[in-house]
Amino acid sequence: MKNLFKMIIVFFILIPSLAMAELPVIKMIATGGTIAMKIDPVKKAPVPAISGEDLISTVPGIASLAKIEVENLSNIPSDYMTPDSWVGLQKAVVKALARPEVAGVIVSHGTDTLEESAYFLDLTVDSDKPIVLIGAQRNASEKDFDGPRNLLNAARICISPEAKGKGAMIAMNNQINAAREVFKTHTSDVETFKSGDYGFLGNADYDRVIFYRTPTRRQHISLQKEKLPYVEIVTMYGGADGAMISAATSAGAKGIIIQALGWGNVNKPMYAAIKKAISKGTAVVISTRVPCGRVLPVYGFEGGGKTLKQAGAIFADNLSPQKARILLMLALQTTSKTENIQKLFDK
Repeated sequence: MKNLFKMIIVFFILIPSLAMAELPVIKMIATGGTIAMKIDPVKKAPVPAISGEDLISTVPGIASLAKIEVENLSNIPSDYMTPDSWVGLQKAVVKALARPEVAGVIVSHGTDTLEESAYFLDLTVDSDKPIVLIGAQRNASEKDFDGPRNLLNAARICISPEAKGKGAMIAMNNQINAAREVFKTHTSDVETFKSGDYGFLGNADYDRVIFYRTPTRRQHISLQKEKLPYVEIVTMYGGADGAMISAATSAGAKGIIIQALGWGNVNKPMYAAIKKAISKGTAVVISTRVPCGRVLPVYGFEGGGKTLKQAGAIFADNLSPQKARILLMLALQTTSKTENIQKLFDK
């Protein structure tokens, strides 16, 4: 009878414990966003309400995949994210991935600036372990809340051997996008993140995670400073007069991203303001408001891309204005030379 009792103890206590010990560890860093919101009964609108642990509890099956450790870094709308927030998030991710037992990191985050945080982490975290960023388009009070599905898929991606070396990724609606290319395309649809001409990295299908390509245009830039240089974004539109460029330089901007038109063109007043900013030592990078395609110094009219290049502007390749801003901030930590910064944008 005693032996039988011992066997029962082994079966129900020791064996499950050993199984848990063998599971991979995933660090989940919660930052807030719609995925952490519920409808407030007084405001009758979504507000920050749930923790990372609360979110984990919505996916009971996740415990069979990995041991999830939660760090509640913040609980804010992603509209409130700042460069200081990115630095703090980067440090938390680096610390987690440095542990040998950690297979990968999940970052729960709002969708409005999700692509920016993903690209910042992709540039500044030097690790082949996956970083999977998730969000939700529907809050936790809605019956078709998409947070649990995205969280479960993120865990599956983190433990997938094929996820190594892919850098930071956004995983929503069963689709996996690379940090460099991904952008939000719809204000409310659950299938909002896409990668334009380049397509998804892969899919988290119901039976397995499949990758179809590897992002090749990746680079690592060390985070040198706690405080990143101030870089502003100024938009070109019909009738723009360049006043915002002057305002940015007066406010102390070390760099300015121009959200130009088409291949990278502006009008005469913007061109004059850009030349003046460059003459004062401000780095000016030309991006475009067009969602797909590279900017190139093609047109020779005053304010055309070729004249901007001749004036000393840097071209952002196919990076969106918001991502070009991140790369320029990181570049300005160590260099202000146009040719050095251009090389980083060309990689």
